[in-house]
Amino acid sequence: MNYINKRVMHAYSYSFYLQEPYQLVGSTVTDPLDEFKKAVVSIIEEYFSNGDVELTASDLRELGSSEYYPYFIKRLVSMAMDRHDKEKEMASVLLSALYADVISPAQIRDGFFMLLESADDLAVDILDAVDILALFLARAVVDDIIPPAFLARARRALPESSKGVQVIQTAEKSYLSAPHHAELVERRWGGSTHITVEEVKKKIADLLREYVDSGDTFEACRCIRELGVSFFHHEVVKRALVLAMEIRLAESLMLKLLKEAAEEGLVSSSQMVKGFSRLAESLDDLALDIPSAKSLFQTFVPKAISEGWLDASFTKPAGEDGEIQVEDEKVRKYKKEAVTIIHEYFLSDDIPELIRSLEDLGAPEYNPIFLKKLITLAMDRKNREKEMASVLLSALHIELFSTEDIVNGFVLLLESAEDTALDILDASNELALFLARAVIDDVLAPLNLEEIGSRLPPKCSGSETVRMARTLIAARHAGERLLRCWGGGTGWAVEDAKDKIMKLLEEYESGGVVSEACQCIRDLGMPFFNHEVVKKALIMAMEKKNDRMLHLLQECFSEGLITINQMTKGFTRIKDGLDDLALDIPNAKEKFGFYVEHAQAKGWLLPSFDSSASDV
Repeated sequence: MNYINKRVMHAYSYSFYLQEPYQLVGSTVTDPLDEFKKAVVSIIEEYFSNGDVELTASDLRELGSSEYYPYFIKRLVSMAMDRHDKEKEMASVLLSALYADVISPAQIRDGFFMLLESADDLAVDILDAVDILALFLARAVVDDIIPPAFLARARRALPESSKGVQVIQTAEKSYLSAPHHAELVERRWGGSTHITVEEVKKKIADLLREYVDSGDTFEACRCIRELGVSFFHHEVVKRALVLAMEIRLAESLMLKLLKEAAEEGLVSSSQMVKGFSRLAESLDDLALDIPSAKSLFQTFVPKAISEGWLDASFTKPAGEDGEIQVEDEKVRKYKKEAVTIIHEYFLSDDIPELIRSLEDLGAPEYNPIFLKKLITLAMDRKNREKEMASVLLSALHIELFSTEDIVNGFVLLLESAEDTALDILDASNELALFLARAVIDDVLAPLNLEEIGSRLPPKCSGSETVRMARTLIAARHAGERLLRCWGGGTGWAVEDAKDKIMKLLEEYESGGVVSEACQCIRDLGMPFFNHEVVKKALIMAMEKKNDRMLHLLQECFSEGLITINQMTKGFTRIKDGLDDLALDIPNAKEKFGFYVEHAQAKGWLLPSFDSSASDV
C-alpha cells in the first residue's frame, strides 16, 4: 500500500511536468508516508519528555493515517533503543497502552517484523542493537501484545544469516526461556519512573481481592481510578472474570463491579470488550485449572450484554473456530474427522477419495466448517498444499458444496482473520489470494465477494482482505497470475488441464475419433473439472458452427465420464458469460438456446437448470 502510494505520487509528478506547452511551475508533491514519519517523530519526542500516555494516544489518533501505524511502532522502538533505560521502559509501556485500542494487534506484529527486517541497519548505529531489540521483543511477548507463535513465523520469513534471526534467538534463549523470565524482562529497565505492567497487574489483583473481602464497590472503583491506567482497564475486566470463576461466592460481586464501572464510564466499552476477548482467547488453558471455565464464561457474556455493560457486537472469539459456546460433541467429532480427511488428502492428492469420505460423514450442514479447516491447514503448509486446497475447492463446488456453503466458509475464515494472523504470518495476503483464486476458478462469482464483504464489520481485518482480493482480480493478467499464485510453474493442475482440454477438443474437431477423445478426458484424471470440457466444447461448436461436439458430449455422458452435475455446471458457466460471448459470436444466444433444448431432451441437465435457462 505504502509503496503503491509512492509510485502513484511519482507517476503523477512525472506526468504533470510533461504537459507542454504550458508554462512549467515547480510544485512539491508530498508523500503521505514521509509526512507521517516526520509527524510521529515529534509525537514520540514529546512523549519521552512528558510521559503522558493519554495525550500521545490522542495525538496519534488525530494524526490519522492508521495504515501507517506499523511505521510508528518501528520509529518508537528504534528511537528508544538509542536512549536510556527510562525511554526504553516508556516505549514498552506505551505499546501496551496503544495495543488494540489505537493500534491493531496485526499492526503491532507488522511493526515488530519491520524492526526485525531492519536489525542489520540498526546494528550499524546502535551498540548491542541485537540484544536491545531482543529485549523489546521479549517484553512484547510478556506484555501479551505479541503471541509467542510470532517468533517462529518471523524467523521463517527472514534470511537465516540476518541479525533479525539473531534477535529472535536471543529473545528466546536469553529472556523467554529463563526461570522467572516475566519478572526478569519486566524489571530489566528498572530505572523507569513509570509503573511497570507487572506492578499494575499486582495492584489490580490486590484491589480485587480486597473487594472480595469488603464488598465495597465504591471503594473498588476509586482504587481503579487512582491507578491512572485507563488504557489497561482490560486487565481489570479479565482478572475480575477469572476471580468470578475461581471463587463462586464472588461471582455476583465481580459482575456488579464491572457493571458499575461501565455505567460510571470508568471502564470504556472498548476496554470491556478487550478484557472479555483476552479471557475468551485463554479459555482452553484456563479450563485446565477451572473445569467449568467455558460454561461459566458462556453465562457471563449474555448477562453482560443484556444488562448493557458489554457491547452486543462482541464477537466472542473463543476457541479455534471462533465459537464462544461449548461445542456439542457432534461438531467436535466432525472437526476431528475433517482434519484427518484433509491430512490424508495432502498426502494422497486423491480428490475422489476425499469426496467419498465427506459423503460418508453425512453432515453437509458443516460444509463451511470443512472449508475453513481446509484453508487454515493449507495456509500453515507449503505452496503445494495451498494449490491442492484451491483445486479441491473447484471439485467440492461441483460435487458437494453449494455456493452458499463456499460463501459461508469464507465468512467464517474472515471473521477469525485476526486470530489466524496470530499463528500464520501474512495470513491476510494469503486469504486474499484464496478468495481471488476462487473467483478465477469460477468457485465464486465477483458478486459473492460483495456479499462476503457485507457480512463483515467495515473496518475489520477480514474486510480489508476482501478489498485486497478485489484488487488482485482487477489487476492486468489477473487470471494467469492467480492460477500461478502459489509460486506456479507450468505444472499447476487447473491451468494444465485447461490447456490439455483445448488441445484434445481441437484434435477431435479436426477429425479425431470419439473414443480417443474420451480416453484423453479420462486420462486427465480430474473428473471434478469436466465442466471445463463441456464449456470449451460448446464454445467451439458455436465458433466453428459445427455441432459435432454435441456427439462427443453425448458419448461422455452415456459412458458416465461426464456426470449430470458436471454437465449442468458447464452449461451454467456458458450462460453466465453469454453476454460477453455474444460480442465475439453474434448468434451465441440463439445457438446456446438450441444446445439447452438438445441437452434437456437427452437428459444431460439437472431439472433445476430449467428456470435458470428460461431467460436465454
